[in-house]
Amino acid sequence: MSTRIRWASPDDVEAIDALVRELAVYEREPDAVEATPEDLRAALFAPGSRVRALVAEVRTDAGDADNDAAEAGWVVAGTAISFTTYSTWTGRHGTWLEDLFVRPEHRGLGLGRALLAALAADAVAKGHRRLEWSVLDWNTPAQAVYRAIGAHPLDEWTRWRLADEELRALAATGAVPPEDPAGDAAADAAGNAGNH
Repeated sequence: MSTRIRWASPDDVEAIDALVRELAVYEREPDAVEATPEDLRAALFAPGSRVRALVAEVRTDAGDADNDAAEAGWVVAGTAISFTTYSTWTGRHGTWLEDLFVRPEHRGLGLGRALLAALAADAVAKGHRRLEWSVLDWNTPAQAVYRAIGAHPLDEWTRWRLADEELRALAATGAVPPEDPAGDAAADAAGNAGNH
């Protein structure tokens, strides 16, 4: 069976949406996905988007797998969805892997590792210093794959989340400051250099 990894296109949105929903079922949260295909399309392909997706495909027919003009027979079997982060410690951007999923019937073909390798190559090409992600404690098969590629858990860090009512409650106690395109330089020019 032939396989390939490529960047997602708008034509892949329905397939990626289905994979996200299958991942939610696998992660024992079948009703957790609120995003629609339209949300996903906007996140991935709107101008200025910071979210990207790779897809892993398998060729399901007996056609000529080396003929790039013959697109028939390729089926999306997995995805890696990522976005850019920033570390104040390294002073560099990084890549956050939000979702990695390969359909069970296509596991064992190396697609998960190939998606990770393509994402790592993209991160290195962009000068990113890190590729990071979260994995559920009980997902030991995924953890074994991650250890095999040289990744390690950050056991001393715990991921925290503020969402829904709690997020809105905290937001109600604050305000978005106005944009300051000139930054501190304007304050310094006004003679306030020692006040910040």
